Amino acid sequence: MVVFNGLLKIKICEAVNLKPTAWSLRHAVGPRPQTFLLDPYIALNVDDSRIGQTSTKQKTNSPAWNDEFVTDVSNGRKIEMAVFHDAPIGYDDFVANCTIQFEDLLQNGSRHFEDWVSV
Repeated sequence: MVVFNGLLKIKICEAVNLKPTAWSLRHAVGPRPQTFLLDPYIALNVDDSRIGQTSTKQKTNSPAWNDEFVTDVSNGRKIEMAVFHDAPIGYDDFVANCTIQFEDLLQNGSRHFEDWVSV
């Protein structure tokens, strides 16, 4: 098993065409819930430790953040990103997530990774 030790710098740029979940639509009114706009943000973890959270973008399913996070990582195995809808009342609604293994990032020997990640 490959682990990562060092300084991690990650930039979350944008998401496109986020889809509201059935749970997010539970309070939607009207005949066209497909036009429901999210208030999305991304929670960012390395293994089980929260390293940051993007700002919340209001009323959009294609948010642009350009938020950067920098942290020291010891024996890191994976990066987890979870998209949530910032609900006005109660708990925030889960929208989507993805996990990136450090082993997959380190395979090509590069110190830089830039790509779209599907959630």
